[in-house]
Amino acid sequence: MSEEGKILKAQEKFGELICSELKRIEGMKKSQEIVTFENLDKIIIGILPGDGIGPIIMEQALRVLKDLMKEEIMAGRLEIRMIEGMTIEKRAEKKESLPAEVLAEVKKCHVILKGPMVTPRASDPWPNLVSANSLLRRELELFAAVRPIRIPEKNIDGTFFRENIEGEYIWGNKGIQVDDDLAIDFKVQTRQGTQRIAKAAFEFARKNGKRNVTIVTKANIVKLADGNFIKEVRKIGEEYPEIEIQEKLVDAMCAKMMDPEFNKGMEVIILPNLYGDIVTDIAAEHQGGLGTAASSNIGNKYAMFEAIHGTAPFLMEHGRGNYADPCSLIRAVGMMLGHIGYRERKELLERALIICTAEERKKVITTDRDGASAEEFTEYLLAVIDRLR
Repeated sequence: MSEEGKILKAQEKFGELICSELKRIEGMKKSQEIVTFENLDKIIIGILPGDGIGPIIMEQALRVLKDLMKEEIMAGRLEIRMIEGMTIEKRAEKKESLPAEVLAEVKKCHVILKGPMVTPRASDPWPNLVSANSLLRRELELFAAVRPIRIPEKNIDGTFFRENIEGEYIWGNKGIQVDDDLAIDFKVQTRQGTQRIAKAAFEFARKNGKRNVTIVTKANIVKLADGNFIKEVRKIGEEYPEIEIQEKLVDAMCAKMMDPEFNKGMEVIILPNLYGDIVTDIAAEHQGGLGTAASSNIGNKYAMFEAIHGTAPFLMEHGRGNYADPCSLIRAVGMMLGHIGYRERKELLERALIICTAEERKKVITTDRDGASAEEFTEYLLAVIDRLR
C-alpha cells in the first residue's frame, strides 16, 4: 500500500473512533438516573466468582457477608444471586469477554461482588480477549474506582479516586497499526467524564470531613488530555471552597508516596485511568500487598466491588490456592455494605480485620502450606466479629 493509502486508511479509522466518542458524550449528557438504596424494597447482590483463586476467596467472602447480613437475607431485604458464564473457559469458548446473556443478568442486580478474572496475554493459551473488567465498568458506567489505602505507621490514610473508563484504556484495543513500522494508541479525556469523577471525589471529601484533594497527572508532558483534566477538576473544586486543591506529577507520586513530607496532608487523590491503575497498585503493595486491598467501582445506577489483585496462577499451579489471602475480597464486602447503607456493619468488619491482620498477620501465609488457609483465616475473623458484636 502506498504511503498516501496508509494515511487515508488511518484517517478513516480515527474518524470512526471520534464519531463513537462524540456519541458516548451525548449519552453522558442525557444519563441522569441515580439509584438510592433506601428506596428499594430489596437489594440484589450479583456474584461473579472469577478465575483462579477467585472462587476460593469468594467462598470465604460470602461466609462473611452472610454472617453480617443474616437477618436481612432471611427477611428478603437482601438477595444474593450467583451469575454463571464468566469463567475464562466459558468466555474463551464463546470468544467473548463479556457475553450478552451474562451482562443481561448483571444488569438485573443493583451491586456486584466480583472475584479476579483472567485477561489473556499474547503468550496465554486463550483467545486474545479484551479485559472483562474494563467492559463491565464501561457497560455499567462505573466511572469511579475508589480505593482506600491506610498505613497507620506512615501516617497515611488516603482515598484514591481513579477515573475508570477513559484515558488510555477506552480505546485500548482500537489503536491504529499504520504499517509494520508504526503503531499508534490513544488517550481520551472528556469534559463530562472528568467532571463526574471530580464531583464524586469532592462529595466524598465534604461528607467525610476531608480538607484536601490532590490531582495526580503528567500534565507537564501530556498537555491536552492531562491539562484539561486538571482544569475540569479545579472547576468542580470551585463549588467546594473549604477544600484545598494541590497537584502532583505521577512519577513523583510513585517515587515518593511513602515520604512523609511529600504526602503530608493528602487525603483524597484523584487520577486519570492509567495513572490511577499504577499508583493504587503501588500504594496497595506498600500497605501490605495487593491481597490486602479492595476497590469499589461506582456509577450513578450500578456499583461493583472487587479485589484489585489477579487470579494468582502461581498459587493455583502449585496447589496452594486454598492458602490465598481472602482479605481483599472480604474488604470489598465491607465497602459494598457501606455503599448500600449498612455503614455500622462495614465498621464492625473493619475493626475485626484490624485485629486479625495487625495482631496475628502471620496466621495468613499465601505461599506456604504451613500457614493458615483462607478458610481457617475466615473462621478466625468470624469469631472476632462475633466477639465484637
